[in-house]
Amino acid sequence: MSGRNSRKGGGAARYRAGKSRRNYERTFAQRQNELTIDSSDSDSSSSGSEARYSPKFPVAMWDLNHCDPKKCSGRKLSRLGLMQHLRLGQKFSGLVLTPVGINCVSPSDREIIATSGVAVIDCSWAKLDETPFTRMRSSHPRLLPFLVAANPINYGKPCKLSCVEAIAATLFICGFRLEASWYMSKFSWGHSFIELNETLLNKYAACRTSVEVLQVQDTYIEEERKAKDKPKNYSEFYPKSSNEEISDDNSGKEND
Repeated sequence: MSGRNSRKGGGAARYRAGKSRRNYERTFAQRQNELTIDSSDSDSSSSGSEARYSPKFPVAMWDLNHCDPKKCSGRKLSRLGLMQHLRLGQKFSGLVLTPVGINCVSPSDREIIATSGVAVIDCSWAKLDETPFTRMRSSHPRLLPFLVAANPINYGKPCKLSCVEAIAATLFICGFRLEASWYMSKFSWGHSFIELNETLLNKYAACRTSVEVLQVQDTYIEEERKAKDKPKNYSEFYPKSSNEEISDDNSGKEND
């Protein structure tokens, strides 16, 4: 009797163990499926985010091969498929950032960028005299206002922007802020550019015309010059009196 009960009990235990294992396996399989779905949704969300912030207009450059290919931000963007290459002699119908521009970038250029895009001339500041600007034609040549570089080569230097900084600054000023941040996010140091120039970029973006942008620029430069030339007052950093001398005087009187 006890033997039969023992075998019966063992069978029930094995049944419960098998059922528990199957439930565990089913639960684990369900969780795997959920993780797969979550991962798929995450990838879809990520790709959706990329699609949302990537510009719907062309972004291009003329590359004059003046800089180190390993350090060129324009070439990195090109490798990522985010920058089109233009040939010398090829005309670009959108806005072009060029040292030979006359007007400054302003929010009034937004429609030009939205419909025809933006391009930059990737050339060395040291080789401007030998750069064939006449072979890089556009109906909308533009200059950038005063900004400070954040790229590792020219960090802190005014106006020495890299290709991606020039593109991002133009996009930010013209109202494409998400696209500007998206481009800068492709570089480990990219966030520094907008942080370093945020006050100026916001002021430029609040303007309407190139004339207003230049007024903001000139006012900022003048204020910075005055602040630099203003004598510094260090009075708050040095002591006004000595407690030690006072205590010494008092101790002398007590002794008298």
